[in-house]
Amino acid sequence: MSKERILIVDDEHLIRWSLSQPLVKSGYIVDTAESGNEAQSKMATFKPEMVLLDIRLPDANGLELLERFKAEVEDLIVIMITAYADVGSTVEAFKLGAEDYIGKPFNLEAVQQVISQAFKKKKLKENVEDFSHSLDQRIDEDHLIGNSPEMIDVFKIIKRCAETNDKTVMILGESGTGKELVAKAVHLYSQRSKDPFFEINCAAIPDHLLENELFGHEKGAYTDAGKRQKGIFELADGGTVFLDEIGDMPLPMQGKILKAIENKRYRRLGGYCDIDVNVRIIAATNRNLKKMVDDGRFRIDLYYRLNVMTINVPPLRERKADIPHLAKYFFDLFNKEYNRNIEDISPEAIELMLSYSWPGNVRELRNSVERAIILEDGRTLGPNNLNLFSSLEASPSTTDTITDQENRQVPDNDGRRQTTANNPDELQITLPTNGISFEKIEKNIILQALEKHAGNQTKAARYLQLSRDTLRYRMKKFGLL
Repeated sequence: MSKERILIVDDEHLIRWSLSQPLVKSGYIVDTAESGNEAQSKMATFKPEMVLLDIRLPDANGLELLERFKAEVEDLIVIMITAYADVGSTVEAFKLGAEDYIGKPFNLEAVQQVISQAFKKKKLKENVEDFSHSLDQRIDEDHLIGNSPEMIDVFKIIKRCAETNDKTVMILGESGTGKELVAKAVHLYSQRSKDPFFEINCAAIPDHLLENELFGHEKGAYTDAGKRQKGIFELADGGTVFLDEIGDMPLPMQGKILKAIENKRYRRLGGYCDIDVNVRIIAATNRNLKKMVDDGRFRIDLYYRLNVMTINVPPLRERKADIPHLAKYFFDLFNKEYNRNIEDISPEAIELMLSYSWPGNVRELRNSVERAIILEDGRTLGPNNLNLFSSLEASPSTTDTITDQENRQVPDNDGRRQTTANNPDELQITLPTNGISFEKIEKNIILQALEKHAGNQTKAARYLQLSRDTLRYRMKKFGLL
């Protein structure tokens, strides 16, 4: 049985208790601290091999404690805990030597797995490498935030991509997910951070002008070329070029970009001499490049050259646990920008946001909150000004189970409409003639899911394809908490 020593540092008693109990049962020796001062004292007396450390404590900054603890005990394993993660603090934590990052609320089984793997890595001396350079820049008004497991994974990959200074990076994700912010983060947390970052949208520039924008031209290269002009590649020397919407780049230009990546040189329009260049290429697209390759619309050699390191940015509907944090972030941002004095976001507004599928992703959420801030007349931001009610009826999340393609509607003997699924495993519901309370259906479904999973909220939420926060909010609404 394990005998490793673990110190849990968190100012919330419930968090300390809920973490310590299962760890003790698993054989670990556990102690707790509720403040930074107490944690420093127990570092000397308890001498832990691992610290689970809250990033925000009433008397200390978790990142500063992390740095201090790692300076005192180089091989100490530190796992950060937070209710509000952002790319800056996450990458900074990894830079300072954190082994992993856990967002609240957490799955205890997953936490134990992280702890077990961390101890195994320590024994095998496979510790994660720290960043070797200082970070002098930050992302202003950073929207790349979230503490969901999906976003924590994105932050980890950003860190790894930043460390590999010369490798090309491909960022995949739907429109509005924040691919440009991911690209900026990779640049800013890399050794190229002090050099230029240039972004160009391949879909926004006409085909005949794209080469000129990227590579520049010599005097007399074409009719209006009255003097030599440097292109983005030359201006960004030493830094990063971000090719957004790479899937819209015309085929002839794809070949020239491939040559520039492979040979690290190019020619200006109308030029005869090659120009050496040292830039990192980050590309992004919301298209299916593999299908475009199969269809002959994207070069296969460029596809594999760009696809060395890939970051998949999840759509907002797949990380709904982040919606309250993002909404609060944008609420604070626009409340200040428009000089409003709105006090908070109503629970009804949050519930509506959690129910909506956000086809426009974070960009749509940002715009929705901004609009609501401008229009709100009360002290609390309510759901009416979010303008989501009409969209909700057609949102993908409300039709994931029953769609025109997967199901068909047929009348039964008394004329009522009945849904019949082609798949016999699909849910089939017959609505009564006199109507039914939707809230009663919802409450009953939640009760059945909880009963099915012996009251385990995490498993019940996963079964219902909800975040745990959403399930708990609805349980509270129905008096089940």
